[in-house]
Amino acid sequence: MKRSTLITWDQLRVGLLIVGALLIAVIAILKLGNATGLFADRYKLVTYLPSASGLVEGGQVTVAGQQAGIIDAIEFLPVDADTGRNLRITIAVDKALSSQIREDSRVRIRTLGLLGDKVIDIIPGTPEFRPLREGETLVVLPAVDYEALLVQAAAVMEDVVGLTGDMRRITAGVARGEGTLGQLVTNRAVYDQLNATLARTSSLMARMQNPNGTFGRLLDDPALYTSAVRTLASLDTALTQLNSSDGTLGRLMRDDSLYVSLVGTVEGANAMLRQVTQGDGTAARLLNDAQLYDQLVKAVTDLNAILEDVRRDPQRYTRGLIKIF
Repeated sequence: MKRSTLITWDQLRVGLLIVGALLIAVIAILKLGNATGLFADRYKLVTYLPSASGLVEGGQVTVAGQQAGIIDAIEFLPVDADTGRNLRITIAVDKALSSQIREDSRVRIRTLGLLGDKVIDIIPGTPEFRPLREGETLVVLPAVDYEALLVQAAAVMEDVVGLTGDMRRITAGVARGEGTLGQLVTNRAVYDQLNATLARTSSLMARMQNPNGTFGRLLDDPALYTSAVRTLASLDTALTQLNSSDGTLGRLMRDDSLYVSLVGTVEGANAMLRQVTQGDGTAARLLNDAQLYDQLVKAVTDLNAILEDVRRDPQRYTRGLIKIF
């Protein structure tokens, strides 16, 4: 018996369902490809990193935070002394964004969220520089070392824990009445003494505010203020008189005749001293001639000897001076 060649409605419905599913899958793939730039025309650029921690092939590449391409390849370079270029990263970027990526553009490693994946983000360049071409190199900005930050955060936490322990010990000592603060908190006698001191201070302030007392009069009596004003006025008058050109002090401050006279006197004294020290007179020879000094010393010594002899035997020198007629 021959089978029927006619397509039943059930078979047609299944076929249409399969075709619709395929169309939906194709549209979804196209939409996803357009959203991720999977079918975009791309060109490749190169950058070098010391470490690709968190980066994987196929990972995102962004320009100013917007999806722009993928990481095409991560390759190790030969070992050398330059530890800043251990890895060669090849990235594929949409050609439509080539005008944004220029010679002054920089690459930085960013994290999507606090604990998200790492992505390569390209900072757009400026019009003063030309766009980068296929195969050219992008310069990498220094990345934040999160491990170092975690180490520093751990050290800070240790300090906080130590500080918390110190605060606990301090508060425990205060609660036990140790130290001045502890005594203030727990000792009633200290409170009473402080309260008595405050009471005496209040009494003293009340006495100082007495209008008949010295401090009260200083606070309330304007006589002292008036006296001070008169004193300042008198002082201002005295200063005005001192500044007057007719007074002695005013002439001393304004007239240079005294200064000129003093300068002349000093010059005369200098000239006289120059003559004494450099001239041929007696004073100069007394200062400079050692022989004359020795002669004067000898003469004084001889005179002292004669005077001593006169004191011992004055008749020897006065004999024959007195005559009796």
